[in-house]
Amino acid sequence: MIESKDLYGFRHYFYGEAYYGSDEGMRFRLAREPLVNIIYMKEEERYADDPKLRASVWFGPLAYDKTPPEEITEKDFDFDEDGYREAVIWLNSMHR
Repeated sequence: MIESKDLYGFRHYFYGEAYYGSDEGMRFRLAREPLVNIIYMKEEERYADDPKLRASVWFGPLAYDKTPPEEITEKDFDFDEDGYREAVIWLNSMHR
């Protein structure tokens, strides 16, 4: 089971970097979309591009960049703490 304490905290996604992980054969990615470093932006500029927190799940031996897009399931969440918690719940629901 994936728990938020096992992932980077929500503020990690302000740096424009994705988090990659795996759990019992399921691979996943969590990232701000668009993938932009907003850490040094003013608060009002951080949300100007209507960001989402995108969770991606796939199965198999390949990395995210090498997996065909049709084999990846993705879902967008609000880019805030609540969206982060919802993304963790969704990731856990995606186990086969």
